[in-house]
Amino acid sequence: MLRRLHTFLAIVVLGGVVLQAQAPAPTTPAAPGRGAGAGQGARGGGGGGGGAYPQRPPVDAAILERGKALYSVNCAFCHGADARGGDGGGPNLLRSQLVLSDQKGELIGEVVRNGRPGTTMVPMALTTAQIADIADYVHSFRVGGYDISRDVPTSIVVGDASTGAAVFQARCATCHSVSGDLRAIGARFSDARELQDYWLVPSAGRGRGAGSNLKPAMVTVTQSSGAKTDGRLVRIDDFVVTLVTADGMPRSFSRTGDSPKVEITDPLKPHRDLLPKYTDKEIHDLTAYLVTVK
Repeated sequence: MLRRLHTFLAIVVLGGVVLQAQAPAPTTPAAPGRGAGAGQGARGGGGGGGGAYPQRPPVDAAILERGKALYSVNCAFCHGADARGGDGGGPNLLRSQLVLSDQKGELIGEVVRNGRPGTTMVPMALTTAQIADIADYVHSFRVGGYDISRDVPTSIVVGDASTGAAVFQARCATCHSVSGDLRAIGARFSDARELQDYWLVPSAGRGRGAGSNLKPAMVTVTQSSGAKTDGRLVRIDDFVVTLVTADGMPRSFSRTGDSPKVEITDPLKPHRDLLPKYTDKEIHDLTAYLVTVK
């Protein structure tokens, strides 16, 4: 489930949208006080402190659901699930002057349909009605002067911690200990998703968390002459192997079949071998358990 969701999201992001701020400042006054999470059903739109954010009229829940679905597929990767900027580099929509000035998609629509040359914003074939639904959804976010968002990401901690403890003993305890190398692992991460990424697909050299004490993969290249070169593995494929020697010098060797001989010592190999063996339930349960190790 989790891995399949990641695959789906990787496909979805091809439709990411980037909106640029190019409109005059709104004059509609904002409601006083901090923004708060919108409730279910018909919801009011963005309001907040400081008079900088327009107050929107309530929008029917069905429109918001349509807008959310369209936004998730076409915009969330670039602009983030909470519209404050995402992995694709899109700007914060809650502070965009164009979005603040837009009413029903008339300003957003121009950008969506025409794109922005020289940016990652490409033209998108969305109808006027679809753009209006997206606009209503984005406008429904209530924000304050410091960008409070109503769309708080859902926690991924959905497993059973006690079952996860048993999974840890069966899958991990031969190499790791919650009283040793993983002591207080749950306190090292403010985001459970980061913790899960670390134990599921750890990477040496990340500099913090569960993978910070892992040694990198090492390689020994033995040429036909018998000369050996050792170092940290940088890259290997069917045609070349690249390493960095102990004195910091990079070396590359062309490969033809099994020549030269290449021997790799990878401390993360057990993790890679386990990756296809985990069930989705084991992943959820193990994450739920590690979160409690503090």
